Amino acid sequence: MVQSAAATVDDWLREVDPKRKPVLEAVRAAALRAFGAGAERMSYGMPAYVRPDDEGPIFAFASQKQYISLYVSTRVHPLHAQALKALDTGKSCIRFRRPDQIDLDLVERLLADSAKLSKVVYGKGG
Repeated sequence: MVQSAAATVDDWLREVDPKRKPVLEAVRAAALRAFGAGAERMSYGMPAYVRPDDEGPIFAFASQKQYISLYVSTRVHPLHAQALKALDTGKSCIRFRRPDQIDLDLVERLLADSAKLSKVVYGKGG
């Protein structure tokens, strides 16, 4: 699944590879704890979490063909530089080839720091 047309995160989860589903459900549960159910929506074909005062998602995740990706603010990445150092990362993306590579404790820390961020203005260092 690259980009989904699912209307809800529940629908999206029904489409994912069964081998990935448990870790994706765990990531979702962590995001719901950090941001609340009201922040959850589908955006760009993936589960995303948006706070009322933000212009776009503060966190998102996807199940791509070759990997699972987490999208976290570029302001959070430097806070976890040491933990992210050995991972496949981009500007705001963290990619995992296998579900068992995802450190859920790290995900919880990334989400906690994401939840603390001030308003995100996209195009200005989001």
